Amino acid sequence: MKTLTKISNTIMEKYLPDPYIFVTILTVLVLLLGVSLTDSSPLEMVTYWGGNFWKLLEFTMQMVIVLAAGHILANSPIFKKGLSAVASKIKTPSMAIIIVTFISLIACWINWGFGLVIGALFAKEIARHVKKVDYRLLIASAYSGFIIWHGGLAGSIPLSIATEGHPFANLIGVIPTNVTLFSTYNLFIVIVIALTLPLFNRWMMPKDEDTIEVEPSLLEEEKVALPKPENNFASRSERSYILTILIGLIGLVFLFHHFITEGFALDLNVVNTIFIVLGIIFHGTPQRFLAAAQDAIKTTTGIVIQFPFYAGIMGMMTDSGLAAVFSQWFVSISNEHTFYLFTFFSGGLVNFFVPSGGGQWSVQAPIMLDAATALGADYAKTAMAIAWGDAWTNMIQPFWALPALAIAGLKAKDIMGFCLFILIYTGIIISIGFLFF
Repeated sequence: MKTLTKISNTIMEKYLPDPYIFVTILTVLVLLLGVSLTDSSPLEMVTYWGGNFWKLLEFTMQMVIVLAAGHILANSPIFKKGLSAVASKIKTPSMAIIIVTFISLIACWINWGFGLVIGALFAKEIARHVKKVDYRLLIASAYSGFIIWHGGLAGSIPLSIATEGHPFANLIGVIPTNVTLFSTYNLFIVIVIALTLPLFNRWMMPKDEDTIEVEPSLLEEEKVALPKPENNFASRSERSYILTILIGLIGLVFLFHHFITEGFALDLNVVNTIFIVLGIIFHGTPQRFLAAAQDAIKTTTGIVIQFPFYAGIMGMMTDSGLAAVFSQWFVSISNEHTFYLFTFFSGGLVNFFVPSGGGQWSVQAPIMLDAATALGADYAKTAMAIAWGDAWTNMIQPFWALPALAIAGLKAKDIMGFCLFILIYTGIIISIGFLFF
């Protein structure tokens, strides 16, 4: 395994381009495929792209805040001391890889947005304490927990079909989570991955001579010089603890009321609210909070620039019918025994071009649910096969790795050599789950 991962890392470092280059190549590829495999003309494909370019603005802003607010919270004195205290208990590279993977899996099972940020922040803090741990594998391990998100409490597809009035309710009705998230096959997949992926990641640890430790510059914290206090209202208000207490109290009351009335419902907006409220409280004064925010925004460049391109790609895939072409091909080679497996594979393929759980479900559901009806297949399991396909190829689709990479200060090519083997390993487990359970 050490030899294989070394070869994989070497190939990725030489040939995997920056995520921005990747998304531009993907844009051209989808345009050409749309012209070749559908009735769309080149001009129509371009208009599909341009017409959808700004369709992910709300989601883009949510992800920017996830990353920025996570940074703000992580750079607060209390949070840094807490992370440092936990990380200091980890003494060996092997323990570092295992614990980071497990914490990331648990956090992403609870909520994917929370898990993406916390896993990367925890990994970076561990790198400060543990010597001779491969930083690339450490961050890949933190990201690998994301594989589990669609089988967890925040999985968008199972939660969608469990909601009254969802778009496909007339065909499949309302499907409760006890037959999706808490089904035998899903629990098998989740539990096996949670118990074995930390050990698999540890197995990929490079030899000592091939280990690449963290660059010290990535762990340096830029000290922000705060303005000297002045004896006027503006300066006093910027350094006021009273304002922090009042805003923090308002935020905490809202969150408390939300969880009392809505249950443990964590969507991106709630996660962001938690991060921002705690960031305000932990930094103490508005001045220190805003200084941390200014520093955090620098890490969001990749998301701001690249997500509109993915929105354009998704538009070309859906409006041209190209996503339907891919899905129908998998249906055509399926039977009642292999249908769920090929649905999972089709979900993985479509996810390269439509890296959004909700967007992918809207594209694939009409085709796959009709096929399930014709084959007499189970609707809940069909939906979960699409969901796991969406989660699976995130391991080598840089779209979702951007927040973790921004926190870590790495590039996609630094971790994708490891992520390729995580993809293969988890793909075997997920396939077994859908074939034999």
